[in-house]
Order: sequence, then structure tokens, then C-alpha cells
Amino acid sequence: MNRRTVILGGLAALGVGGWYAANTLGSSPLGSTSLTPMVGAANAQTTEGDVDTSGITEMVMGDENAPVTMIEYASFTCPHCATFHNEVFKKLKADYIDSGKVKFIYREVYFDRYGLWASMVARCGGQEKFFGIADLIYKSQSEWTRAGEPAAIVDELRKIGRLAGLDNDALDKCLKDGAQAEALVAWYTKNAEEDDISSTPSFVIDGKKQSNMAYADMKELLDAALEG
Repeated sequence: MNRRTVILGGLAALGVGGWYAANTLGSSPLGSTSLTPMVGAANAQTTEGDVDTSGITEMVMGDENAPVTMIEYASFTCPHCATFHNEVFKKLKADYIDSGKVKFIYREVYFDRYGLWASMVARCGGQEKFFGIADLIYKSQSEWTRAGEPAAIVDELRKIGRLAGLDNDALDKCLKDGAQAEALVAWYTKNAEEDDISSTPSFVIDGKKQSNMAYADMKELLDAALEG
């Protein structure tokens, strides 16, 4: 069974994603930070060209015409990503995004089905609610990822969605959208290959890939990009 099937598998049994009845859990542990095996395995079954990803919305924050563009690649199940969003992102937002200096793009990475489900909940509220829901998901990562069985994890993610103002019908529709789930995995795979992403969180600042770093180092890179 390749990684794409593993990530998407088991959803039908939980009423999540309308396909793949297999109920084998993803082989990547929660918090895994290695992407390379997944990217290769995902292409083994379905190439990006076989899946329509045109409907996937880029989650963007900041001035569209900002002088510097920064992309973050992160997984909702990655502890280092949670640390970045819980401790660093507010500083980045205040110093660079809200001030119009940086256009910030957030792109999800999927180590496992849990991260995919979290993404589907975060995206359920559209661009308007995405970053607020993502913030809630990261803040409670240690709780929902340790809820136990897959069905319990789904229930915890639903609670986060409801806390953000989504109703049960909307959440059910989003979590049962198998075509969206497949498109998200294909979209992630394509992006990760194009930007040579091998761990999370990773950043692409004006086209140059950067690994996770202290905020002081990130400020230096952003300031240099602004000056250049």
C-alpha cells in the first residue's frame, strides 16, 4: 500500500472522505518531519496531472503587492510547526505581514491522515476563517492528536471547527469530500517537489528555501530581502 492510499485510506469507515475502505493507519508517526518518502510514494499511484487541483485555494495573508513573498510549509501534526505558530508567528505578523512588507502564504504538508483531516477542517471556513481555525488547531495540537482512536481524533477536530463557528452540517460536508482530500494530497505533493521541501516547518523567502530558525535569524533574512 503506497503512502497516498495510506493517508486517504480508512476515511470511509469513519464517514470521512468518500473512498478507500481500508482502515490501516498511516505509517508516519504524529510529529514526523521527513517528507521525502511520502512524495515519492504518492506519485506511485496517482500523478498530480491525474487530479484536478485547480480548486485548491492558496491561503494568503498580507498585502498582495508586498515587496517580499514568504511561503511556509507546515503540518498540523508537527510539534515544531505548532511551536512556530504559537510562539513566533504573531511577531512575524505584526512586524512584517500587517505592515505590508511581506505577503505570507501557508501551505499544508501531510505526514498522515490526521494532518489531512485537520486541513480539511481548517479549510472548511474558507479563506476568511482559515488562519483563525489553524491557530486553534495548533494551540490544541497536544490534545487532539492524543485523543486516541481515529474516530476520537475526528471528533476533537469537529469540536475545534464548531468552536470557530462552523456547524455540524458544514463540517460533515467538508470531511466527507473525498475529491477535495485527493486534490489536497496531489497539490501538496506537487508543491513539495517543486520547492524541494524535505522537513517542516520550511520557508521559501523570495524563492529561496530556508529551514526552521530562530525569529532573530528570520528577521535578518526578511530585512535583507526587503533591502534587496
